Amino acid sequence: MPAQLLEGKSVALKIKEHIKLEIESLKNKYSAQPKLVSIQVGENSASEIYIKSQEKTARELGIYYELRKLDGKITQDELIKAIDNLNNDKNVHGIIVQMPLPQVIDAKLISRFISPLKDAEAVHPQNMGEIVFGRTKILPCTAAACMELLDSVPAFELYGKEAVIVGHSEIVGKPLALLLLNKFATVTICHIATGQRGTLPEFIKKAEILIVAVGKAALIKGEWIKEGAIVIDVGINRVEGRIVGDVEFDKAAERASYITPVPGGVGPLTVTILMRNVVEAFKQQQ
Repeated sequence: MPAQLLEGKSVALKIKEHIKLEIESLKNKYSAQPKLVSIQVGENSASEIYIKSQEKTARELGIYYELRKLDGKITQDELIKAIDNLNNDKNVHGIIVQMPLPQVIDAKLISRFISPLKDAEAVHPQNMGEIVFGRTKILPCTAAACMELLDSVPAFELYGKEAVIVGHSEIVGKPLALLLLNKFATVTICHIATGQRGTLPEFIKKAEILIVAVGKAALIKGEWIKEGAIVIDVGINRVEGRIVGDVEFDKAAERASYITPVPGGVGPLTVTILMRNVVEAFKQQQ
């Protein structure tokens, strides 16, 4: 039996309804509403798509959204000063710095200068660290989107399940491993060295939950998928004019019980999680 689709849009709609109600309640309580400021340095077509999605979703939910475009030749110190001005602005509740940044700017360093209370993407080391203790409600957007998709599977328990993550980035793989551990899944992380050693297939074949976030089309072969596994494909790749994931979808869907489409799986949820983070930041600042 072919796998059922785990589509992000339906999950996002439920979260959005909750956010709308919460914002109305907050407006009545504080006579104010959340505001997100997005910083874009220079021009980038990929970030433009994400920015438009942010603006549309914010307007839909009742969140103020402001885009600040900075010159692509800005220095790192000038960018840090711009962020600090927003940190000190009481009318701003969430800050996001769009990636990629110019090569002369250290993107990992920049995340340290966003106030943890206004860190809409949860990229500050303090917010990352809080995940270890399961104490933060402000979570990295893509990792949190994966968890929401797993939560949407009917009658599914993470407790004790074999979860395999392929990709160990700071914004997906690493925080996602911690979120899964907090739910008592048994977690394995694979990365480039796993592939070079040739042991990636044997880890994939054990996975009851497989989450792939690499950015390499058809990296994961369909025949590797364990029968009945849940597959979440975070990868976005352009191949011959089509958008595809990191997993061979058609073959994987023959073996999995649930699988995310690409596009349409994780993507629609990430912006919604971003807005939920802004609302949580607003509440904490009040």
